[in-house]
Amino acid sequence: MEGVMMRGSTSYATAVRDADGVIRLEAKRSVPLTKRNKFLGLPLVRGMVSFFDSFISGMKIMMRSAEVYGEGEPSKFEKWLSEKLKINLMSVILTISVILGIGLAVALFIFLPAFLTGLFISQADRPYLFTVIEGIMKIILFISYLALTSLIKDIRRTYMYHGAEHKTISCYEKGMELTVENVRTCRRVHDRCGTTFMFFVVTVSILVFCLFNVIFPHIFTVEGFAGTLLRVLIKILLLPIVAGLSYELLKALAKTDSPLVYPLKAPGLLLQRITTREPDDSMIEVAITSFTKVLKMDEDPAEPECTFAVARKACDLTAELKARFAPAGIDESDAEWFVAIGAGIKRSEVNKDVMISPANCEKINKWAEERLTGRPLAYIVGDTDFCGYTLAVDENVLIPRPETEELVELACKYITAEHKVLDIGTGSGAIAIAVKLGTGADVTATDISEKALEVARKNAEANRAEINFIQSDLFENFNGITDFIISNPPYINGRDMEKLPREIKDFEPHCALYGGEDGLDFYRRLAAQALPHLSQNGMILLECGYDQAAAVARLFQSYGTVEIVKDMSGTDRFVRIERK
Repeated sequence: MEGVMMRGSTSYATAVRDADGVIRLEAKRSVPLTKRNKFLGLPLVRGMVSFFDSFISGMKIMMRSAEVYGEGEPSKFEKWLSEKLKINLMSVILTISVILGIGLAVALFIFLPAFLTGLFISQADRPYLFTVIEGIMKIILFISYLALTSLIKDIRRTYMYHGAEHKTISCYEKGMELTVENVRTCRRVHDRCGTTFMFFVVTVSILVFCLFNVIFPHIFTVEGFAGTLLRVLIKILLLPIVAGLSYELLKALAKTDSPLVYPLKAPGLLLQRITTREPDDSMIEVAITSFTKVLKMDEDPAEPECTFAVARKACDLTAELKARFAPAGIDESDAEWFVAIGAGIKRSEVNKDVMISPANCEKINKWAEERLTGRPLAYIVGDTDFCGYTLAVDENVLIPRPETEELVELACKYITAEHKVLDIGTGSGAIAIAVKLGTGADVTATDISEKALEVARKNAEANRAEINFIQSDLFENFNGITDFIISNPPYINGRDMEKLPREIKDFEPHCALYGGEDGLDFYRRLAAQALPHLSQNGMILLECGYDQAAAVARLFQSYGTVEIVKDMSGTDRFVRIERK
């Protein structure tokens, strides 16, 4: 369905274009049965084995491609069946379709030709003529079936993909580079096509059944329905022999282009004009993707297998990610956020039967792989929430913490639209943006890192916050006077830096974390330089480490009133300095 399967000598690959327009690829190592066993590779035997092996593997691959292309939200009825009967509805539907298809084939190409022929001639009286006329009936029905199915839109697209498959193989056999342009110029009929094989099956069956008439003439003397049923059963049992002979004929004719054998090839090639249609470029791309992967796997044993990214239920994917994260000590909430963000659903829906497209499943699984390296969730998805605002973050800036949201809440109690505010060490611009949008104040934000300021500027623009950004080390490039100074500076001491979790120590910027051996370097510099830039009755609001508040407060005692404020967990987290 919307794809092409190519088989090589040691592998097969299936490429399918999903509903999002993305080409999905699945490739597995699989040596054909005829090459695994010498007996199964003998002439005639290999044709029988290939016939049934191709049928079974074809059905499996069709089901897999349907999983990729047939994505979408299940109906209430489908959900009810899945929950009550504990079944995969798609697999059940396809299995029933296969059974019905086999039944239809037997009825259409075995029972019906025998019935129609029996209306004109008795098989018991003239068995050879009956077999020939029955064979002609099969050919007429076969051609009619192909012609009628080609009128169905979905089948016509399948025939177009069939054409893309043939043209790609022809391009390769000509020694041409596998490009869309080159493939487009190649012919869409091929000597080894399954359509030709099926035509041979029909014609060879006439000869085989005639020979059977000669060897066992008494079987055709049985009259009535019992006789018809017996002869139909015999024809089904003889089908493997017919398939074996047809396979050998197909292979023999494919080895030569002699005009002498062209009359034998011609009917099959003409029928391929029905079962193959000119593909569009997107279909050719799918065929090239499949064929290229098979070539790589056949040439290089180290070439990896791959599996389709298929539509998944949110609850199943979430449970799988949690199981993968648990051994690494990653919190379960990360799995839930990945699924929610990746699928564009609410976090409350991640444990429900909401279907997630293959493209989003693939994206979420890639995020999970990154998370297992230690990279923080916010850097992986590219943004985070701060005070209700969405901020882009990357390795150039710290990921804002909940404690810093509390710092903003504290600041907004004192700041009004008439005040000037200076945010030092702005990073992602989190504090500056939240204060600006929360109070309407005149906000300036500084940072020593130009890359951090690039992130902050983008965030301010995205959130429509008018902020003046300056690259500066403290007051180096800031000469004005402000009413408020706010900062969440680097304050991790040397001892604690070594104890930081891998996701912080290995990924977040050290310059925004490390505050010197005792963690107080920034505070000392700020206490020494801030006074000339702070207005009368101005205020400084600082975040600090869990055990640093008292030490920070002492540094600013000469400024005026100094207050230590606890965070929501009861830790001394903030220092408020009011100039007198």
